[in-house]
Amino acid sequence: MKTILSAIAMALILVSCNQKTKEESTAADTKSTEATSQMYACSMHPEITGKKGEKCSKCGMELTVPVAATTSGTQTGKSDAAAANQSKADIEDILVSYLNLKNKLTKDDSNGAADKGKTLLASFNKFDFKSLDAKQKAAYLDIADDAKENAEHIGDNAGKLDHQREHFVLLSKDINDLIALFGTKQKLYQDYCPMADEGKGAIWISEIKDIKNPYEGSKMLTCGSIKKEL
Repeated sequence: MKTILSAIAMALILVSCNQKTKEESTAADTKSTEATSQMYACSMHPEITGKKGEKCSKCGMELTVPVAATTSGTQTGKSDAAAANQSKADIEDILVSYLNLKNKLTKDDSNGAADKGKTLLASFNKFDFKSLDAKQKAAYLDIADDAKENAEHIGDNAGKLDHQREHFVLLSKDINDLIALFGTKQKLYQDYCPMADEGKGAIWISEIKDIKNPYEGSKMLTCGSIKKEL
């Protein structure tokens, strides 16, 4: 009888211990997920993360963009493939935003250029670089930091066409570097204006063979030449 009672008691103890261990594990997972969901990123520099309200170490803006929790296990390979496809789509979105901005400048449309500058900034901010290797990520972030600053200047200076075009010179170099890094499925052309940037000359990227100069607009719309196809 004592043996039976001892066995029952031991079984109850084991069940209790297993339940406690399971509860502790569940609590730890929940705490980890909560901790991840409490992380926030900078809208200008998404690689900078921290608690909500903290300042970005690069630009000083508050961290306001929630960082999504990541998953592991059998879904990793599928997630990586999806992230790679998303990155390619995001690059094409950036290029389309840049081309729309360029086309507004060819028409001397400063307000339109400002709107497209803001759209381009948003395109950079939503770029998903999770699938990039360390070298690509470092190269992208270097390009993106400069490009976002120039897009922001263009977006914030409606009515100041000359100022917008100054930043478009730098932005076009960034976009050219971005294409060199990732390539593109679009047929694009690198065009050159010898008069831009106070006579120093500057490139821009175009989706058409016809020269339509964003630096000169209506003054000298056809000034320039195609340097190469990208």
